[in-house]
Amino acid sequence: MAQGENLKVYKNSDVLKIVGFIPPGHTHMRLIIVLRDQVIVLQEATVAAIARAYIDIVTHPTRRAVEFIQKRLDKSLRKHGYAEYQLVESNKKEDDIVSEWNSILKYDTL
Repeated sequence: MAQGENLKVYKNSDVLKIVGFIPPGHTHMRLIIVLRDQVIVLQEATVAAIARAYIDIVTHPTRRAVEFIQKRLDKSLRKHGYAEYQLVESNKKEDDIVSEWNSILKYDTL
């Protein structure tokens, strides 16, 4: 986590509404999360990365962490229709990801 960033942890009870829709004239969905203190609008590529992280961990018998980082991809390297900036899997080890975020969030270890 970069210095100076705010960290907010939201409980399910803090989420008032989630809306997914494709704006008129667009082809990609937006996901809106209405929270008690703010509204967050995510583009489809970000939602896809969240879904990939969820599926990678929940459906895998041993995997406990994954990290996606922002990469700028040259047009010649990316698939047709994909944005210049993408969230791609980092090379960070699972244990390092868990350790880093466990210390940031200060979860008790079992």
